[in-house]
Amino acid sequence: MSKIILTGDRPTGRLHVGHYVGSLKRRVELQNSGEFDKIFIMIADAQALTDNADNPEKIRQNVIEVALDYLSVGLDPAKSNLFIQSQISELTELTFFYMNLVTVSRLQRNPTVKAEIQMRNFEASIPVGFFTYPISQASDITAFKATTVPVGEDQLPMLEQTKEIVRKFNSVYGETLVEPEILLPDNEACLRLPGTDGKAKMSKSLGNCIYLSDTEEDVRNKVMSMYTDPDHIKITDPGKIEGNTVFTYLDAFSKPEHFAEFLPEYNNLDELKEHYQRGGLGDVKVKKFLNNVLQDELSPIRKRRAEFEKDIPEVYNILKKGSDIAREAAASTLSEVKRAMKINYFEDEALIKEQSEKYSR
Repeated sequence: MSKIILTGDRPTGRLHVGHYVGSLKRRVELQNSGEFDKIFIMIADAQALTDNADNPEKIRQNVIEVALDYLSVGLDPAKSNLFIQSQISELTELTFFYMNLVTVSRLQRNPTVKAEIQMRNFEASIPVGFFTYPISQASDITAFKATTVPVGEDQLPMLEQTKEIVRKFNSVYGETLVEPEILLPDNEACLRLPGTDGKAKMSKSLGNCIYLSDTEEDVRNKVMSMYTDPDHIKITDPGKIEGNTVFTYLDAFSKPEHFAEFLPEYNNLDELKEHYQRGGLGDVKVKKFLNNVLQDELSPIRKRRAEFEKDIPEVYNILKKGSDIAREAAASTLSEVKRAMKINYFEDEALIKEQSEKYSR
């Protein structure tokens, strides 16, 4: 069986370094590994509209932002199919059919759905499209016969729901759909990258994100204003590593070669942490080191983005080509689903012949 990846992002804003260490960097590695036969990377604009229906322009503008972020980090349209979810109408049909396989109570028990509803204050009035997005996600995954879905740990309940739908469909209609497996980030730091203010999650509304498209000066300013240890007032004071945003970022981004280049008095991050904890190391020095580390990581991304920004029509052309390939794959799966459900009336010659004989008697 072919090894196929399906993953993607909602275009509700520019992508930030949390997205980068949590998923984008891994996608590029998987893309270049040669282990997978097909890779589908989706800009999930239809899913984003489930809680942004009154602001479609926001989604429309951010589709190109996400596409530029994808291309700038190294996703290659020659190796990965970059496509726009809303342009694949077959996904909607599959969602409609899968709705009959899931109960309302099961959706209500989905921990991810419950958390998202609470976060968006939807308790009193939940949009139906948002409430059923686990079913839509199952449609996205199964349409491309994805065997592997690289996501964060918080998405485990969503993938489990997809597996349930696959099993239910196959038990009722016969073996048709592929059951996917989740691929979690392999770097623990990637699972907990906070905002620059120390809050648990980066958020555009909180203004605590470092974006992949930020200028060198933007990154420097954000790093130098980062939350550290509030009790580390004097350089001589012992400092805490736990909950210290600067060190969390260093866990995620620093490499041994960064110390040789930018901070040669330390051999590695453990030595830096140890010095900070015993006292005698100031926050400014650590922040300057983090800035150098991030600039080293983000500089080539900025350069690639600048090149793609020179030809926006070509970026849309990449998305159109990717969407054409995605539509063909989804259409093939939809055809198999309809055949299994016995609703492929016009293609079923045996049915037509049977009915013809029945009424010619």
